[in-house]
Amino acid sequence: MKIGFLTCPGTMPGSPVRRDDAFEHDLQVDAIRPALAARSGTLHEIDWRAPLEAFDGCQLVLVGTPWDYWDFEQEFLDKLDALEGAGVAVCNPPALVRWNSRKTYLRDLAERGAATIPTLWVEQPTPADIENAFDQFGCDSIVAKRQVGAGAEGQSIHRKGEVPADWTMQHPAMIQPYLPQIASEGEYSFLFIDGEFSHALVKRPAAGDYRVQSLYGGSEEAITPDAGDLAAAKAIVDALPHGTPLYARIDMVRSADGLLLMEAELIEPYLYPLQGPELGPRLAEAIARRIGN
Repeated sequence: MKIGFLTCPGTMPGSPVRRDDAFEHDLQVDAIRPALAARSGTLHEIDWRAPLEAFDGCQLVLVGTPWDYWDFEQEFLDKLDALEGAGVAVCNPPALVRWNSRKTYLRDLAERGAATIPTLWVEQPTPADIENAFDQFGCDSIVAKRQVGAGAEGQSIHRKGEVPADWTMQHPAMIQPYLPQIASEGEYSFLFIDGEFSHALVKRPAAGDYRVQSLYGGSEEAITPDAGDLAAAKAIVDALPHGTPLYARIDMVRSADGLLLMEAELIEPYLYPLQGPELGPRLAEAIARRIGN
């Protein structure tokens, strides 16, 4: 079986503009490629902008690490549709990716019963929106994120009384209270393959930061979640539309009332193979099931 793995210039091996965190791409590919080879499969890294001919022979394409799609959203979604239209299975499927690409999906999951972080949704954010959030949430620190984005790109944190008068974000935003538990306890990630639990970890920011990604000095530690935490994460997976995803990373933070959903990462998440050494074989098995091999 021939499997494609979407990349971008920031993650493609040998690229002159490779990102500092592209080692995560390498770790992920190094986990999946031998597991596919054990099933007589091959994994091919392909820039998502490549012409359709580059995908000839691919039975399935993993969305992989196109870690720039949020700046080219429609073009990216159109490419996934074109692949599907050409008869190539795409995972996760374009309908799910489209739904997940805008963080307003969190409102849908809240309506389905998910416990989420209180959020203001603002199309053209201004300093007044940040000030309003302080009052509405009754907090002293606010985080503003892009509605279409990932990896904390374009994200900013604001403290009461210190919001620059000229602050702006050139994208629709989601504005949330900053939760200090992210620094004190960490952010939890639960990984699922074909709806079944694979592994879990806790991510912590570097001292003096609030972002947990490796690009900003964050660290990760494998954990064995308790039954209640795992059930909370599994309930999110079960609530997703468009069928069971091939892969899902559910990011959560603890509150006084239990875990809150931060993100359901269903497009191009890093799947933390070092914390889940069985990721490659599990994913290869699930891929083989998907294509009937």
